Amino acid sequence: MRMRLQTLLLACALIFPAGLAGATERVMVGEPDWLGARIMANLIGQIISGELGHPVGYTPRTNAGIFAAMDKGKGEIDIHPDVWSPNQRYLVELYVGQKGSVALSPNSYEGRSGFCLPTVFARAHGIRSIGDLAAPRLRGLLDMDGNGSNDIWIGAEGWASTNIHKVKMRDYGLMESLEQKTDPEPDFLARLDAHLSSGAAAVFYCYTPNYQQIRYALTMLEEPAYDPSDYHVVTPDEESDWFESSRVATRDPVTSIRIAYSLRLEEDFPRVARFLTRIDMEAEDISQLSYAVQVDAQSIPDAISAWIAAHPDRIAAWLRP
Repeated sequence: MRMRLQTLLLACALIFPAGLAGATERVMVGEPDWLGARIMANLIGQIISGELGHPVGYTPRTNAGIFAAMDKGKGEIDIHPDVWSPNQRYLVELYVGQKGSVALSPNSYEGRSGFCLPTVFARAHGIRSIGDLAAPRLRGLLDMDGNGSNDIWIGAEGWASTNIHKVKMRDYGLMESLEQKTDPEPDFLARLDAHLSSGAAAVFYCYTPNYQQIRYALTMLEEPAYDPSDYHVVTPDEESDWFESSRVATRDPVTSIRIAYSLRLEEDFPRVARFLTRIDMEAEDISQLSYAVQVDAQSIPDAISAWIAAHPDRIAAWLRP
């Protein structure tokens, strides 16, 4: 019996050599809470499961949590689908640069960000720049919660960009003029749609790629030109007094958006790792998909399935041996 067991174990070792992931092991995709990231997570997951044949799981988590899990290399989370740089500069420098446990895909798409409000309202009230929002004549006209004070949504709590915007509001001198809101993005988008549909106005953090520029006629407010010497961001992970140590008094730089993945994939799932280095989305792709989800009310999986079916040549190029 003992000899038979040893023979069986040896056979298993030959069939499933060390370093080869088992057929039932899942590739885990991190899922940040903004719409573009959830779209990218599902796109990556559907291709890995449908085209490469590996089971996939999704784990909602913050940027910091996703990177920390990828760093472990244990399969808790393998992929961050939507890394914005320089917003997540600290995490990239730590895990890609210093620790060398995470890799970034070579391909990227471009993101731009700022603060938007309806073009009709901006023209009617002579608003062109972010500083114009401090004008007393606007008091109460950008109120979304009915308390009589003007509001500005600066992003969801936990986003790297939201902390940057908290500093911006201070350095632009707007903390007394605008109440900063940090609702989760899905909650805010639902309120925004109802608010703008009623003819009211709102000012909010906006970014591309996103469906908003397609659905609404928006003006992105002018800010001082990006200047690295006046754009010094310290993260909470770097210093406890990050807010006091930061200074942000210019517009955001153009953002590069990439996929990050745990290096354990290169050994355990080499086809998946190779696919991640080849995927090449455009900003317009994400905007159209976000429109399908947010405006046409398609589920994210359904929108992604339709997009994959409509782009077989692109998918094939990403998956070539």
